[in-house]
Amino acid sequence: MRENPVQVYNLEKLGIIGMKGCEELAQKIDAHLRKFSANSEAGVGSFLIPVNCPRFGTGEAKAVVMHSVRTYDIYIICDPFNYGVTYKMYGRDQAMSPDDHYQDLKRVISALGGKAKRITVIMPMMYEGRQHKRVARESLDCAMMLQELSNMGVDNFITFDAHDSRVQNAIPLKGFENVRPTYQMIKACLKYKPEIILDPNNTLIVSPDEGAMGRCMYYSSVLGMDLGMFYKRRDYSKIVNGKNPIVAHEFLGKDISGKNVIVVDDMIASGESMLDVARELKGRNAKRVIVFSSFGLFTEGVDKFNEAYENELIDAVFTTNMVYRRPELKDCKWYHEVDMSKFIGLIIREINGDKSISELLTPMDRINKILDKYKGKRK
Repeated sequence: MRENPVQVYNLEKLGIIGMKGCEELAQKIDAHLRKFSANSEAGVGSFLIPVNCPRFGTGEAKAVVMHSVRTYDIYIICDPFNYGVTYKMYGRDQAMSPDDHYQDLKRVISALGGKAKRITVIMPMMYEGRQHKRVARESLDCAMMLQELSNMGVDNFITFDAHDSRVQNAIPLKGFENVRPTYQMIKACLKYKPEIILDPNNTLIVSPDEGAMGRCMYYSSVLGMDLGMFYKRRDYSKIVNGKNPIVAHEFLGKDISGKNVIVVDDMIASGESMLDVARELKGRNAKRVIVFSSFGLFTEGVDKFNEAYENELIDAVFTTNMVYRRPELKDCKWYHEVDMSKFIGLIIREINGDKSISELLTPMDRINKILDKYKGKRK
């Protein structure tokens, strides 16, 4: 990959729009893009395009784009799960729901008025991503969202660690990229305790359920580690909080006594399932339990994880900064944040220059380089 992007890429026609709640991430991405362009003779200012989505007292809204976008290559960053953003409706504070964020996204696309050269939506955690298939007479919200954005003129859709990337079949003629933060997670863990990653004979990758096996198999392959899996037995006669309750976790894999265990999943919602897995692993005498999860929502707070840490059920949890993080997370001893802003900036840089991003999507070379770097430090 070339390291002098300004001589290759037309970055002055690039625009970044950070939707509500994504301002911090958008600013970090913008800072990296400006560093990539530091050798420009004319100098490069901010790529951020200011937008506003004001609300009326009834809760109705509109979008206003406060900069020209004609012929621009536009990248819209949206986090539908940021409940830290509020608005007034009939005098009451309302937390923005995923539906509210999605409607604002459509408003901004509408406000662009078809003037942009290309529109790419970067939605790290996919709106309605868990409602990707029918198991009864149900709506298909995720597929509907993709089709709606496609019909509005969105050319590319980028998401991270999709619950099931086969939902891209809803838009077969548009760009869809499902990116996994494997390299960034490995790098963060190497900074935390390098021996966990560098000693594959004493570390095991574990999938918390059958749905996460794909991402776990990749970690297992690139790190040369053994793989285990938990099978969730559910009670399909009941529905609690929108899902069938878990009756028991059955483990399939080799003996983990005295070994480090890395549990890999796409998201932590309430965290109950993850903590159940940690209890099962500690009950089998695992030495350490490390969690890699792209999205840490912690919908029921962090108290359960604080208690699990104090009781030595978990040692560390790594999640990315691509979704809203509860403010109290920064004070949790077990919490480690993985910054994805530079990586997203690299993806934007390559797409803006009409270059391939395959090297970023399959980062084997980068993983091998950082493993060799840390192995060299230990000699």
